[in-house]
Amino acid sequence: MTDQPITRRWDVAIHISEDDGRTRARAVLTTGEAAEVVAVGEARLNPVDGDVPEIGAELATSRALSSLGHELLELAIADIAQVTHGPVRLGG
Repeated sequence: MTDQPITRRWDVAIHISEDDGRTRARAVLTTGEAAEVVAVGEARLNPVDGDVPEIGAELATSRALSSLGHELLELAIADIAQVTHGPVRLGG
């Protein structure tokens, strides 16, 4: 008999807002098991560039997702430290 793999679904919602040449993306990770993890990224329109909202959204979202990854890593490190009661070193 083979064990069935455990499948989990984690959802990330991206909320994007634009105001006066600034774009803000808010990434919200919902795991269904713990509190939400939230991160924010921002982009600013250079006054000499043309206004292309999609570029601002892409930059702000990429920054929010990068920050979300770092937040999630820090949570994992804290969880490992809590379980092992010692310092945590993660390899690549």
